Amino acid sequence: MTYIIITLVVVVVLGAAVFFGLRYARNDAESDIDPVMARLAEASQRGEQVSLEEAELQMPFSERVIVPIIKKIGEISTRFTPQKVLQETTRKLELAGNPGRIDAATFLAMRFVIAAVFGGFLLFISLFSNNNWSVGRIFLTVIGFTALGFFFPQLWVQGRINARQLEVRKAMPDALDLLTICVEAGLGFDAAMSKVSEKWENELSIMFGRCIREIQLGKPQREALRDMADRIGLAELTSFVAAVIQSQSLGVSMAKVLRIQSDQMRMKRRQYAEELAHQAPVKMIIPMTFLTFPTIMLILTIPAGFQVAGAFK
Repeated sequence: MTYIIITLVVVVVLGAAVFFGLRYARNDAESDIDPVMARLAEASQRGEQVSLEEAELQMPFSERVIVPIIKKIGEISTRFTPQKVLQETTRKLELAGNPGRIDAATFLAMRFVIAAVFGGFLLFISLFSNNNWSVGRIFLTVIGFTALGFFFPQLWVQGRINARQLEVRKAMPDALDLLTICVEAGLGFDAAMSKVSEKWENELSIMFGRCIREIQLGKPQREALRDMADRIGLAELTSFVAAVIQSQSLGVSMAKVLRIQSDQMRMKRRQYAEELAHQAPVKMIIPMTFLTFPTIMLILTIPAGFQVAGAFK
């Protein structure tokens, strides 16, 4: 029992170190300034005399140790990773909303680190526990949990992609209604998108806000809208962007196009809900087979078994 508690503490510490390391890695990715030099600059502004070693020692442990290790693992894994895999990983991170602001190399390094943590955790338990496991059982268990740890980040990213697309799909009809109202009130399309991004706080409003900022920075509206659709990978949003670009090219009324798109999005949302409702009975078969039916059989057969046993006595 003591070894298990120690192992749990070690795993928790490693997980916290990896988490804070990724967080500081994200902050470093957002800024090109060396954190040590930044601390030296802050100390000089306060009038303090701090050496380079003291400034480095003042940095958190995760920033001094964990982040360089993860970056080094990412660099090594990038050398042996095909370019196509890196591009696919970058694409999936973009579809997931780039959680943690991590790049493909850091994500691959995180997969290896989590796999090592999972495998090491099971290896430690199997070697120091009271259970006399065979070598084959230990090997299969460690390999299985190592593979689970390696594929767990991939499953997490895919879950983020599905959740993000579902949130955008649910919010699109209401957002298009608000866009239609703003355009009919006299606002331009860009101003209407900005108004929607101000009123809501969800994935769609965040995407609208980013698209507006890109347009303000000088990117053409068509490219900004297409990039917005590519960042989510949803057919409904791609269709909406194509309709908006076509209406602007042909000079069609924007309010009319938005109203038609709103009706279509609402119909697609209803069809998607009906599809999920039809899938529910099939998905309920597994829990009913392994949980509900055995319980019902026990409730029905145990009293009859007692009566039969009493009759034979």
